[in-house]
Amino acid sequence: FDKLGRRVAYHLYRSHPGDGSLAPMSGTGGVVGGLDTVRVPASEIIHMFRPLRPGQIRGEPWLARALVKLNELDQYDDAELVRKKTAAMFAGFITRLSPEDNLMGEGLPDANGSAMAGLEPGTMQILEPGEDVKFSQPADVGASYAEFLRMQFRAVAAAMGITYEMLTGDLTQVNYSSIRAGLLEFRRRCEAIQHGVIVHQLCRPIWRAWMEQAALEGALTLPQFTEKRRDYFAAKWIPQGWQWVDPKKEFDAMLTAIRAGLLSRSEAISAFGYDAEDIDREIAADNQRADELGLVFDSDPRHDKAPQPSALGAPMNAAATVAVPQDQQDN
Repeated sequence: FDKLGRRVAYHLYRSHPGDGSLAPMSGTGGVVGGLDTVRVPASEIIHMFRPLRPGQIRGEPWLARALVKLNELDQYDDAELVRKKTAAMFAGFITRLSPEDNLMGEGLPDANGSAMAGLEPGTMQILEPGEDVKFSQPADVGASYAEFLRMQFRAVAAAMGITYEMLTGDLTQVNYSSIRAGLLEFRRRCEAIQHGVIVHQLCRPIWRAWMEQAALEGALTLPQFTEKRRDYFAAKWIPQGWQWVDPKKEFDAMLTAIRAGLLSRSEAISAFGYDAEDIDREIAADNQRADELGLVFDSDPRHDKAPQPSALGAPMNAAATVAVPQDQQDN
């Protein structure tokens, strides 16, 4: 940074630190492991991140708010797995009223007086008087284990700004309304990042640099490029379109909005990630090719020759208003 707090340059490793000194571009300087850094001007770096406060110089990981909970959740899951494995190793216990010999062939007792005996399939053991068998019945948390993990993952998803279903892929408790509401909220967040971060910090600088280089090399003929730089840089960025949960319902709602004048065709087409001008040219080309080949499709309204309801009703109304002579009325 300079004295005014502006970025001047970035110091980057020649290779990934995890590659060590065996990396082809690790360098041979005095840095431990042979990892040298190189100074790159800030004008040649696109440092893309989502700023959350004024003066922020680097981005915040998406999982920053959930790292502690994820670490604790991982420890709990490991502890639960160890508990189940330990409980599964004990099939049962033999109790005696008084010490006896090793009737089941178990090993010698240890320092605590405990002896272990093995079980095999089909084993039938006759117990001596005063002996009893008690099978291991460890406490099972199966009913609460899944619910506990579900609640923890919901907290993690909330910290990341996504839905629980997107984080885990668990769609067992959703319906059309709930999954649609979650997708709409998620798409609002994605659109804010697409237009506020990706387009602003990545797409526009690359587009401007490309246009300037093309104008300097003469690859594009751009009259008065210096004076009309802003006009040449103007571009509409269309991100990738979205797939809907129930396309038919969404299409019907979109068609109603277009007919009511609340939505344009261009905006509706952009919602699917396409350019309206490209779509119109493709439709015109398809119609021209179909006419040349003599093809008729029911999707082309130009070939709909069915009479309109108003045309059908006109003769009937006209006939109903014809005056009837007086002599015919008497008959």
